[in-house]
Amino acid sequence: MSLNIRRHKSSRIKIALLVAALCIIIPILLYTHNLVMQLQANQRETAGLYAKSLEYLANSTVTNADYTFIFDEVISTIDFPVILTDKKDSVITTKNLSVDSTLSTDEQRTHLFTLIKEMDKENKPIHVTFQDSIVLNYVHYGESPLIIRLRWLPYIELSIASLFILVGYIGFSYIKRNEQSNIWVGMARETAHQLGTPLTSLMGWIELLKHQAETSPKILETVFEFENDAQRLTKIAERFSKIGSKPDLKEENIAEILQHVIRYFNKRIPQMGKKVNISINSNQDVRAKINSELFEWVIENLIKNALDAMEDGQGTIHLSILKDGMYTVIDVKDSGKGIDPSYQKDVFRPGFTTKKRGWGLGLSLSKRIIETYHKGKLFVKESSIGKGTTFRIVLK
Repeated sequence: MSLNIRRHKSSRIKIALLVAALCIIIPILLYTHNLVMQLQANQRETAGLYAKSLEYLANSTVTNADYTFIFDEVISTIDFPVILTDKKDSVITTKNLSVDSTLSTDEQRTHLFTLIKEMDKENKPIHVTFQDSIVLNYVHYGESPLIIRLRWLPYIELSIASLFILVGYIGFSYIKRNEQSNIWVGMARETAHQLGTPLTSLMGWIELLKHQAETSPKILETVFEFENDAQRLTKIAERFSKIGSKPDLKEENIAEILQHVIRYFNKRIPQMGKKVNISINSNQDVRAKINSELFEWVIENLIKNALDAMEDGQGTIHLSILKDGMYTVIDVKDSGKGIDPSYQKDVFRPGFTTKKRGWGLGLSLSKRIIETYHKGKLFVKESSIGKGTTFRIVLK
């Protein structure tokens, strides 16, 4: 239930962020679109006024009239590119256009015709007529630099906002990872410290029991088992103490380490009331740079996870080792209940567990050991409900 609550809360936060982003983006887009539409309308009015002025000049019967107002009040206000052509599409004049003077006459003409086609796609050309019946000219016009910049403005704003959000997300993730790392380190070292004192005392009591049980072989055997488990706890405490510090990596035989872990579990599986066969494919002498104690811890966690997945107490666990080029691949496959597809991406999340007991830290800690300290990968290779799960470790 707690997992679902966390997932729903996370989903709600993501949805809220998305809604907030849309509430910012949509008004910007609408406002910019309205500005562009208004400017385009003003531009059409100016282009139309320019065409009407040309018609006025063409239809005027007044001689020696002063037409300077047309040039002062109309043409001077045009801030967008204009090309005036005759009815045969021959260019008469241009405004707010720069044509490369190094081009030949034909090349300049071709360039202008290309611009005319582009302008006509954006704005329908305006006819200049004589007595409302004979077409004299066509006014072709494009968009002003201001409209072009306004069209790009939302994309620039969105890019800046996206970059800001990305930087913020990366920074937040970095801070969160550091906090989680500090929690891991603090918890691990505190655990090692808390285990240290009773273990030292326990080892002392075991030595005393050895002397007292020298005459009783059965009791002495039991004491030796106590000692093995106490040494195991000491080893666990040492593992916790290494969390947060850079471990020493050495070239080790992977098969030997896996076999050592298997022997440990084979002694204790019958005491758990389970009938599970653990096997290993160790035909190859595969070696890799690892910290043996931490790597053993990972394998133990994966085997424990596999044992817990066998609800009826019966099944198989198979470990295989493969050298794939420069990589060492270790698979841990079980015949347990499998992982629900909706949970597969959550199994390594701290606190995730489908068991009634446990903190849900084993797989998360294992992933941290492999990926942070060994620079490798740990992931769910495959899993099917009722058929089992395969975890894969990839080491360089």
